[in-house]
Amino acid sequence: MSTIKLKGNPIETSGSLPNVGDKAPNFTLTTPEMGSKTLADYKGSRVILNIFPSIDTGTCAQSVRSFNTEASEIENTKVLCISKDLPFAQARFCGAEGIKNVEMLSAFKSNTFGKDYGLNMTSGPLETLLSRCVIVLDENGVVTYTEQVSDIVDEPNYKASLSAILNK
Repeated sequence: MSTIKLKGNPIETSGSLPNVGDKAPNFTLTTPEMGSKTLADYKGSRVILNIFPSIDTGTCAQSVRSFNTEASEIENTKVLCISKDLPFAQARFCGAEGIKNVEMLSAFKSNTFGKDYGLNMTSGPLETLLSRCVIVLDENGVVTYTEQVSDIVDEPNYKASLSAILNK
């Protein structure tokens, strides 16, 4: 269990993020078209998992916009923006914002994603949603960088995430 904050108030999570050097746990998440994607679908590509509580908040939306811009030029890299939002809400946001360089995935049907990655919030007003974090994987699904954002209202460190990709 880890402790993060929401506007300075403590919130517990279901565990800790995977360690650098660990093989990332597999997942099955839902696409905006209601299909499924697994971690294995991205084998051979570097992956940035941009995980957040809800696309309908300012900080979460900004993280998707920022990764859409920042990571669009990096070869052999996929940015997966993951929340428990319904796939329809994710698609609506991307359509309205012109988001085309990231993939939206929903954990709304997954009972294991947040638990396996240690990022379900287990207390506070956002209980059961995913905490804001970034996990970077190499081409073989091995964790090369993690950031559990200490306060949910703060944006992740985009520069550090992208450096983890570029320095591999």
